[in-house]
Amino acid sequence: MIRSIQYFRIGGQEMNIEGKLKELGIELPPASRPMANYQMTARLGSALYTSGAGYMREGKAMITGKLGDDVSMEQGYQAARETALQLMSNLRAELGSLDKIKSFVKILGFVNSTDDFIRQPEVINGASDVIVEVFGDKGEHARSAIGVNTLPFDIPVEIELIVEVEEE
Repeated sequence: MIRSIQYFRIGGQEMNIEGKLKELGIELPPASRPMANYQMTARLGSALYTSGAGYMREGKAMITGKLGDDVSMEQGYQAARETALQLMSNLRAELGSLDKIKSFVKILGFVNSTDDFIRQPEVINGASDVIVEVFGDKGEHARSAIGVNTLPFDIPVEIELIVEVEEE
């Protein structure tokens, strides 16, 4: 089986996704573990779906609260970025390598926000921006950014991904 690997040119050198992360100074957190009776990913053919994730480490929320109240735009953006990095880690744990991702199909982002907060897309940009930064064209995706009244553990952002991966 031939496996394609995404390479990026930086300073005349080619590198894969792990090399790109290193070049960007990004270290992925440890992969998440399920907190109940579910899996972190589910595969259907070449589509890999992730369970929802938030900016948590070792089961503890790193930022809590609502956008439009006690969480700033900057904190919301950062929470979305960190959540995307968490999801990358979960994908790497499932696939063995992020180079097996062919494309990002969809991001579904939930933002814990007050009734009058309307900037959910700007918050979820934190996830979209880092995914495109790391994966280039393969990171471009469809997206929804939805405001909700509450999220588990009072996290400000929860994100799910659908990615296309190499067939097994």
